[in-house]
Amino acid sequence: MVVDLQIVIFIQELFLKHKNTKNVQAMAAYMKTTMPFYGIRVPARRFIIRQAIKQYPIKNQEEYRAVINALWNKPHREEKYAAIDVARAYPEYIDLISLPLYEQMIRQGAWWDFVDDIALHLIGFLLNNHQLTMWPILEKWLRDNNLWIRRTVIICQNRLKIKTDSKYLFDFCLYHAKEKNFFIRKAIGWALREYAKSEPAKVIEFLVKNKDQFSNLSYKEAVKKINKKF
Repeated sequence: MVVDLQIVIFIQELFLKHKNTKNVQAMAAYMKTTMPFYGIRVPARRFIIRQAIKQYPIKNQEEYRAVINALWNKPHREEKYAAIDVARAYPEYIDLISLPLYEQMIRQGAWWDFVDDIALHLIGFLLNNHQLTMWPILEKWLRDNNLWIRRTVIICQNRLKIKTDSKYLFDFCLYHAKEKNFFIRKAIGWALREYAKSEPAKVIEFLVKNKDQFSNLSYKEAVKKINKKF
């Protein structure tokens, strides 16, 4: 099957057209990266992606993965953001067959701006729709040497609200409660805070029981939205 990558060319052409060198240095400094930027702000980038999808809609699963992979392998950070934007735009193609690609993007992206978007909107989507397959995978990822894979496991339920599996969430948070890495500690607090928006009583009970297990950072993040002192 011949895969149409015109959407990739279209996105690159518009990114070049709207390149803003005034923004590049500040954006690179904020992300603490040497990866090149076009200097395109989020609203403009997303407008370009919407236009690209409208003009060159993806027609099948194979094309979906090819386009994402092509964008992801481009050098600029906005092109990698575009890969995630396109991936999110087609829920009908967010399926288990794409999981190896998403995992590759997490491992290669290795920074919160890439990883969090993939974790919440792609891995979380897969989990919600394929729990029997995803939970064993996430349990394995929990012990992975890559901290961004581990962070993904902790935060991937952050948009599931009442559908969150509290047992898995609490077990995952406890498993890494003593980890010293900032991004893991922050992830624990964030995940518990998000779940508390739907089930505050469960999170309060869990924190009361396990407060001594968590770092100050994780705990403070977890209780930010809970109007209760422990």
